[in-house]
Amino acid sequence: MFSKRVEEMRPSPIRKFATHSEAARLAGKNVIPLNIGQPDIETPQAYFKALASIEEQVIAYSPSEGIPELREAFAAYFKKSGLPYEYDELLITNGGSEALLYAFAALCDDGDEIMMFEPFYSNYLSISQVIGAKVNPVPTDPENNYRIPSYEEIAMRVTPKTKAVIVTNPSNPTGLVLKAEEMETIKRVCVEFGLFLISDEVYREFTYDNAVFRSFAMYPELLSRLIVIDSVSKRFSACGVRVGCIATKNREFLSHVLKLCQSRLAVPFAEQIAAVSFFKESEEEIEKVRLEYKARRDVCVEVLSQMKEINFKTPEGAFYFILKLPVEDSDDFTGWLLSDFDVDGETIMLCPANGCYVTEGGGKDEVRISYCISQDKLRRAMVILEQGLRAYSRR
Repeated sequence: MFSKRVEEMRPSPIRKFATHSEAARLAGKNVIPLNIGQPDIETPQAYFKALASIEEQVIAYSPSEGIPELREAFAAYFKKSGLPYEYDELLITNGGSEALLYAFAALCDDGDEIMMFEPFYSNYLSISQVIGAKVNPVPTDPENNYRIPSYEEIAMRVTPKTKAVIVTNPSNPTGLVLKAEEMETIKRVCVEFGLFLISDEVYREFTYDNAVFRSFAMYPELLSRLIVIDSVSKRFSACGVRVGCIATKNREFLSHVLKLCQSRLAVPFAEQIAAVSFFKESEEEIEKVRLEYKARRDVCVEVLSQMKEINFKTPEGAFYFILKLPVEDSDDFTGWLLSDFDVDGETIMLCPANGCYVTEGGGKDEVRISYCISQDKLRRAMVILEQGLRAYSRR
């Protein structure tokens, strides 16, 4: 009755327990969200002022490639960040998710492969399934902090169907920040096998300790096959604005993506106009946000380090952890926390990590947590997690 494509799709592990969470709320519980990368830091006020200042009498379709003001703002931001992209080398999209969808669709026919390092951002799998592509997984070792494996280990997994490699740097879900030698390895694979590289860089400002973010755009020999994905969602705490960007030096690729942009007509006009204001935010303001996320990460590390039954690696960037729990099925544990457990009327919502793998059994005992919420809420959530694990083991 329905397409095989949608029947085979997995529900998003980030959102599939939303109904359980709503049921818990209706039962009188307060649910602390650790499942989603939704910052609680205030969206810059300049955005709301820009929205209020719109004087158009008719909100018309905007250009399929995005309004000129926003494309120019993204291009200026890229240049300031050391990325060599011009105004006419980028397209505005409905969030980073649409940019990813269009990149995958422009590169892959049914059955073609996109190489991903496990664990990966779970929506990469969903997007692959939407367009009929396959995930070609490359496992990483949590004991080695999920670092990228050797050239030989990656190269042996390339097949005639492999069209591209996708990398999130800094990583969602692990918090890994790529080292220069890892980037060299990925670059070598892409150049030698003629693969495109999709570089998802939406967390580029959020690195901690001695980790240094570098963009793949620094490699001139890679530019013709490099696709950069960006978004205002995380950097400016504006997830609901749904404004993203796809940038590349490959004009042929860009022309194909433009056809996809034309097929959905346009990105909402008012959101684009107001989003220009984000790029007027000072570096000092973004640095304050980075330091707040580092402090939140440190709170989690402090508390989790005292829970001997939980294994984790300290993230170097973004705002996520992968936690290995003493449970057989993190899906069951996540649902149980919402339906059968609370501490003084409060519980937590986790994101099972099995959706970040396609390898059989991957992530079965793991969860991804996001530390986008306040330090006080994180401390409380960690207490609930610890007590929940104890109660779950006694069932």
